[in-house]
Amino acid sequence: MKRCFAFHRSRSLQIHFDLDQYHSASCMDINEQRAHRRAWQHKLNHEIQKISLQLLVSIFRDVCSHLNYEHRVFHSEEFLKTREPDELLFYKVVLDTHIFHSFLRDRLNKKMDYFARMELSTRAEMQKRSVVGVPRRPTMQEILTRRKSSVVGNKLSKRLGMSLPNLGGYQVISFEKNPLLTRGIMSDSALKTPPDPVKVFKLPEFPVFLSSHSVQAYYSELIQLLGNAIFSVQTENSSLLARFYYLRGFINTLCSRRLDALSDFQSLNKTDTAIFPTHLVTWLVDSLHQDELQQAQKRPELKSLLFKIKTDNEKPAVRTDNRIKKFKLPQTPLDQDEFVRCIQECGVVKDVATISRLFDALTNEQHTKVDPKVFRTFYTFLKETEAEAQNVNLLSEVVSRLDDGECVYKLSSRVKTSYGVGKIAMTQKRLFLLTEGQPGFLEIVKFRDIQEVKMASAPFLLVRILSLRIKTFSRPELFEANLKMETELWNLIIKEMWAGRKMGDQDKDPQCMTQALTNVLLMDAVVGCLNPHRSISAASKLVYFDKILHEVHTVVPSTTSETLKHKINPSLDLAEPQTVCVLLYTPGQLQDKKSPVVMNPKLWVALSDGRVVVFDAASWSMLQDCIQTGELQVTCMMGLVHDQVWMGSQDSVIYIIDTHSMSCNKQLTEHRHEVTGLSVDTTDHSKGSRQLAYSCSCDGTILQWDSATLKVKRQFHLSCDRLSSIRFYDGILWCCCGDSIVELKKCGTPQRRIELPDDLRCMPSYFSCFIVVPEIWVGCRGWSRVGGLCDGQLKSLVLVLDLDSLTVTKELLAHSDSIQTLCSAEDRYVLSGSARRDGKIAIWQ
Repeated sequence: MKRCFAFHRSRSLQIHFDLDQYHSASCMDINEQRAHRRAWQHKLNHEIQKISLQLLVSIFRDVCSHLNYEHRVFHSEEFLKTREPDELLFYKVVLDTHIFHSFLRDRLNKKMDYFARMELSTRAEMQKRSVVGVPRRPTMQEILTRRKSSVVGNKLSKRLGMSLPNLGGYQVISFEKNPLLTRGIMSDSALKTPPDPVKVFKLPEFPVFLSSHSVQAYYSELIQLLGNAIFSVQTENSSLLARFYYLRGFINTLCSRRLDALSDFQSLNKTDTAIFPTHLVTWLVDSLHQDELQQAQKRPELKSLLFKIKTDNEKPAVRTDNRIKKFKLPQTPLDQDEFVRCIQECGVVKDVATISRLFDALTNEQHTKVDPKVFRTFYTFLKETEAEAQNVNLLSEVVSRLDDGECVYKLSSRVKTSYGVGKIAMTQKRLFLLTEGQPGFLEIVKFRDIQEVKMASAPFLLVRILSLRIKTFSRPELFEANLKMETELWNLIIKEMWAGRKMGDQDKDPQCMTQALTNVLLMDAVVGCLNPHRSISAASKLVYFDKILHEVHTVVPSTTSETLKHKINPSLDLAEPQTVCVLLYTPGQLQDKKSPVVMNPKLWVALSDGRVVVFDAASWSMLQDCIQTGELQVTCMMGLVHDQVWMGSQDSVIYIIDTHSMSCNKQLTEHRHEVTGLSVDTTDHSKGSRQLAYSCSCDGTILQWDSATLKVKRQFHLSCDRLSSIRFYDGILWCCCGDSIVELKKCGTPQRRIELPDDLRCMPSYFSCFIVVPEIWVGCRGWSRVGGLCDGQLKSLVLVLDLDSLTVTKELLAHSDSIQTLCSAEDRYVLSGSARRDGKIAIWQ
């Protein structure tokens, strides 16, 4: 880290003005000379700030990997285990400081500050592709690379103590193309970014005498100058515009111009909500006189602000949780709720269903609580097993036989096998034998090639010796291993991994394999912490995929298998699956106008409670694990050019997401009821970014927006029971009103109404959504031809209809709950999202 800092300091910093300017012609104008010096000083300060920030990111980057955001826990001991010996004293001192606790609070609150932005921009390619917030083990290639690059006693793992894959999909990473980045090395692009231009706002001359009249005159002149600055900026720089609005609103407050101040602060919703002074605005609203209230009700922008303040005041006060807890092993028996919390806090696994099975495994029929000694033994065994697997001393020739991204998760004791004597090692993809003598690599089988796994016994004196036999598709001979006391455990483990691979390949869902791996690691720890006479029966309670294959045998139809390309889980980092409410695909662009970086297409996924996650649609890896848009469900989304994504919510607000910063810093609050639809007029391309956008709410209100200024240009009202959606197509605005579709002219006048026939209105609807791409794809709601139930779960179909004949050409079955939303990806792929019982996204082609 120090070498990195010194390197950039010597390469980029020009700390002597005269030496920096020696090659330039001398300036004879004193004002111009001062301007040059100010520019040099600003550039130097910017470079120092960037290098200092880079140093902080290098030192504290790994802190985020040891945080539990849901329970606000920092695993300080596990974090210290990952530090170098000569760094421990420094970190121990820093971790007890007040400023570090403030830093932890910001990280747990997911504050998008300078540290967070640089940490995100300087992540290694491997980290960007891995799931956000999901701990993982280092691969054998990483361990080998660290050994080679270590100078003094480098530990084998930077992640010791981050135990399970936590139901996250592993990613295949090419280390030849993306070499492992050490903590002290970062991309130069983070430092080479030019400083933001400095805008100087010149204050008026201060009055000589501070009389009441002169002070008021000074404030009036300042307000006028700020107004001129606002007019000159317009929409070119919304961040700068927000600062001018904030200053003018503050000065208007000092001058008791309460309505003007509220109008300025209301403008922050459309420029930068991050600096919105909530407490000051609430105080201003409460201090309004009756005549001012009446005037405010006549001004649309203030009317919406008053409505919002009133609504917020009626909500129960929610205290911000700023606690930071350190994980401690439990001292008292744990019931199921306490056990779930404790397992999540210690970072073992988050999924509630898996934790419930683990609770059943660690308790017996007589006890309903987990003994703290059992928990301590379980946790210790888990960590020791992980450390043992990571300390496997593999030669580089052996590591080269493994795929990129493979990790050793379990290692047997020395056993006798049909391939020779050695230790059986298990990765997430295969079993292989580490032979004795000259350490070598003998592949036993890849999990997808297994044909049969069974235990056999042979008589030996007065007892029978158990052995494990594996039959494969790739070899005619059986593999047999005498695993002694471990035979039953390895039998459970291999069957679960085999079943996970089989279901993952069948459902095109890579998470199945990772979840199977989680189950296997928990089985191993359960056997290690319980008495031998009940350990195997307890571990068998953690078997999941093997039971599904044998008890609920489902065959995926060939049409579904051919059309389904992939599945992703947007609830990967959550304790329970969430409903996929809305999907939006936004295309990429070859070159971003703000930076030379290529922007990949993105998939925006709205989940419950205003949570939005973002995937890179080129690799289907998660880019952003949480963009919070209020507290209620997002109902609709719309992409606008390449800069913005609009999201309508049940709380009547339209949230605008900046696609560059992945943050929500603008809001449109003109609607009074749930926003149900968004659409954009794409007919007029001559206006460039100044597109006309339309939004509607359930009460029938339709607003036309100027997308550049974010101002309402027109407002229509459609009389109906519920306006559920709108669509602008071929110059016409189509409105769905439940039992009818209304065609509107551009002026807002209804042109015609298409009503549903009376005999169809009373029929129950089995359809939830549809798109045309160019076939008609229809999502169903808990319906199937065989009674609507399959294996005790709702099954939902995606129907594909021919546009000409309107006949069903495909029936696709890939979800176990109702289809909630469909979207198209450039007419090449169709994506379907389902309700929370399934909670996944299927990608079809």
